[in-house]
Amino acid sequence: TQTPATVSVSPGQDVSLQCSASQDIGWSLAWYQFKRGHSPKLLIKAGDERFDGVPTRFSGSRSGTVFTFKITGVQAEDAGDYYCQQYSKKPPS
Repeated sequence: TQTPATVSVSPGQDVSLQCSASQDIGWSLAWYQFKRGHSPKLLIKAGDERFDGVPTRFSGSRSGTVFTFKITGVQAEDAGDYYCQQYSKKPPS
């Protein structure tokens, strides 16, 4: 379950999203950015690992079965949809 469903922030503010798993999935969770007209962009894999080239303002963390995605100092270009996804085998790339 991902929360909140919708959030609005101004540039420079911080924002956090949470994804709660129904059972222990270890670190097998990724975060993606979706922008209209673009392919999905992998931002975070294995719960807290930034994918290659992803700015440091994007981060991930885990506490038990709750995963948190944070943007520190939101920029206008960060507008879009963000989704968490559990994976069962190797991390996405």
